[in-house]
Amino acid sequence: MPQEPVPQEPQPGHRALPGHIAAALAGAGGATDSAGQPWAGRSLSGDGATIHNFEDDDGTADAGYLAAVAALAAGTGDEAGVVAALATARVFVPIVASLAEEGDAVAGAHGTELHGDKQADMALVTLKAPDGRTALPVFTSAENLTAWHPEARPVAVYAARAALSAVAEHAELLVLDPGSAATFVVRRPAVWALAKQHGWVPSYRDQAVADAVAASAAGVRALRGVELRPGGGVASAQADGTQLPGGGAGPELRVVLYLEDGLSAAEVQSLVAGLNEDWARNEAFAERVDSIEIKLQRAAP
Repeated sequence: MPQEPVPQEPQPGHRALPGHIAAALAGAGGATDSAGQPWAGRSLSGDGATIHNFEDDDGTADAGYLAAVAALAAGTGDEAGVVAALATARVFVPIVASLAEEGDAVAGAHGTELHGDKQADMALVTLKAPDGRTALPVFTSAENLTAWHPEARPVAVYAARAALSAVAEHAELLVLDPGSAATFVVRRPAVWALAKQHGWVPSYRDQAVADAVAASAAGVRALRGVELRPGGGVASAQADGTQLPGGGAGPELRVVLYLEDGLSAAEVQSLVAGLNEDWARNEAFAERVDSIEIKLQRAAP
């Protein structure tokens, strides 16, 4: 990401969650684990007990994810391939202690004050992206997490579970390995797809998005054509100065509008505003598009 994000607290007044994600969150901490296996009757003691899915984890990055990022850099892969690799990858979520309560002060010798034991809560770390949105940092290796925050506790989870945690924290972005040599941002539609364990297609290649844009453009007389392209924020800058053709924070979709000649500034403004309102009302467009930029061009004679 172009700027170093800073920790922040979740803010109120966020977009309502889709029903399937809300249901998944509501079910957390219930009678079964995330795989649907009941907790009742389960023993976590003894040599044969399995505490979690990552007991033999060596803390290194998932090989499938690394291969997908390498393919993206080489031009033989794409963003969708990286997100698909994440769907089955283990990642680390950083947890840090925050002071919850401090004991009452009592008088000590020589006018000093003594405090009772402190109580601390463990909390997810969230970041504030340069555009103001909340992001959840996750790490592909324990080494990357420790280098980023030496005091954070690495909690191993599948990336789909991390995405669900991001939704619960009202974070619209997952940031893979912030501060490392290779950082990749998973934008809101892909975060929701991971949380739902569904496939994801970037909006600039999504036929449902193309259909929504075409339907809106069909009734606009002064609009001669529309084209969808990757936005200027799709690429991400890496630590060595190279550009990765994916994993940027956005804008991720560029909508090119080909306009007839002779329109006034007011007419162009009204046309663009009308399209924006129409897209915002379209459920497929609103769910599958994270951020857009609009480019105006004169239609060919």
